[in-house]
Amino acid sequence: MKKNYSKLPLRKGVGIVLLNNKNKVFVAKRIDNPKNFWQMPQGGIDEGEDYYEAALRELKEETSVVSVKLIQKIDKKLTYILPDHLIGIIWKGRFKGQTQKWFIMRFTGNESEININTKKPEFLDWKWINLEDLTKIAVNFKLDVYKNLKQEVSKILN
Repeated sequence: MKKNYSKLPLRKGVGIVLLNNKNKVFVAKRIDNPKNFWQMPQGGIDEGEDYYEAALRELKEETSVVSVKLIQKIDKKLTYILPDHLIGIIWKGRFKGQTQKWFIMRFTGNESEININTKKPEFLDWKWINLEDLTKIAVNFKLDVYKNLKQEVSKILN
């Protein structure tokens, strides 16, 4: 019998579109998904935490990056729902997906600052990609979020 996950809440989260000085986007390959999918830094919000503070904390926890300048926060929240086979597994089964507040940031540091070998590593590898390639590297269930982000970032850069 298939479980009904529709009543599960959405997890509150943040995401960071990190751009280098050539306007390339930082993406990293997850440890827990060996296929060729990449994602931007993102994560959940702690109790009482402000969205921007959470974005800075997540960025530091996942990439060691602290040298950033906020370009813009994206007004609308973006949501994705997990595929059925992941609901009940990811986030200990407490959420069916995530609703995220995204921030576009400029990386102002030296690349030697980027270190994905953190206390609790989430990524195997990282790279900079062209904005137009963002939707080619995303896992299917995050595709709409990445399409939206591509449009939002394009508006700012043009």
